[in-house]
Amino acid sequence: MLQWIVRWFLLAAALLLLTQWVGGLSINGFGAALVVSGVLGLMNSIVRPILVVLTLPVTVVTLGLFLLVINGITFYLTASLLDQLAVSSFWTALLAAALYSLCGVVIDAALQRLFARRDPDVIG
Repeated sequence: MLQWIVRWFLLAAALLLLTQWVGGLSINGFGAALVVSGVLGLMNSIVRPILVVLTLPVTVVTLGLFLLVINGITFYLTASLLDQLAVSSFWTALLAAALYSLCGVVIDAALQRLFARRDPDVIG
């Protein structure tokens, strides 16, 4: 549970950092970033699998690169649902989603190492 909360806060901080790197992306503050990262997590667990199944032939033909477009679509849909997140275009959403996913991978790897060291039952 603690790992989940730490991950949520770090992803919200990464989202705030992305607003500095990606032009056309803005968030109202850290509280809004927490809400946006939570909704993004829900969208990635509910809507994204449906989109992946529906676009499976295109994903296979593009050797998986279409999954980046699906990430951009879910990011853009989240921005259209929430007033706290503003995205200027789909290309901005695509770039932000790719960087946000990369941040998620780095955060997950760091937390896995950190929490594995704290748990004596985990062999690693």
